[in-house]
Amino acid sequence: MSDERMPDEDEVVEDEAVEVDHPEYLNVDPLRATYREAFTHSPALTRSIQSAHTALLCIDMQYLDAAPGFGVFADAHASGVPIEAQEYYFDRLDRIVFPNVRRLQDTFRNTGLEVVHTRIQSLTKDGRDRSPGHKRLGLHAPPGSKEAQFIEHVAPEPDEIVVDKTASGVFNATNLEYILRNLGVNALFVTGVYSNECVSTAIRDACDLGFYVTLISDGCATVTPELQHATLTVMKDRYARILSTDQAVAEIERTLGRADG
Repeated sequence: MSDERMPDEDEVVEDEAVEVDHPEYLNVDPLRATYREAFTHSPALTRSIQSAHTALLCIDMQYLDAAPGFGVFADAHASGVPIEAQEYYFDRLDRIVFPNVRRLQDTFRNTGLEVVHTRIQSLTKDGRDRSPGHKRLGLHAPPGSKEAQFIEHVAPEPDEIVVDKTASGVFNATNLEYILRNLGVNALFVTGVYSNECVSTAIRDACDLGFYVTLISDGCATVTPELQHATLTVMKDRYARILSTDQAVAEIERTLGRADG
């Protein structure tokens, strides 16, 4: 039997130090230019906006996971999220994310582009149709419940598409891809919560499926600044462009203004 000790579950295992001849290359992304050209800065993005083939995807902005005192945060001390992290999260949502998402929604609506919403909601009252993952996590928003309701300021307008899901990945758990293909959509601007969970999963899947993806940096949130920063770093120029709300609104208005002129 080996005497090598297995690390404890919560123990951080550091990578072995590696000596390299050219340490300056450790922080260089050798594929950045390739990915930018193919996925995140393609001229096809502009053409998609001009031809109304771009949609805004708003992910899970509902009482279950984006409001204090409900769902995940019904018992603040039992949620598993430190109180300080909850304060950061809800402050970011109220001051930054909700106003920016609403501004984007209004821009898309006013320019005739689709706004699509996702939320966590089961098909049944008891949630027996939920994914195994959501059952293990205890995540449940029954039909008609407060947890399934959207935050009012960023809620869907009549005749906007709402896709219900019971898993992190909206593309692998619903018919969203089929809906978007039917709409002629090939590019997505993405907002919502949590940045490092449902949002990043949707972005990776959308990119793999061939959609051009833009993540709105101040239109998404998660429970710590570190997780937020890490998500943006991983997504940038790999699976998505990263734009601020100001940049996204300016691009849409400029592009459509040129197209109509």
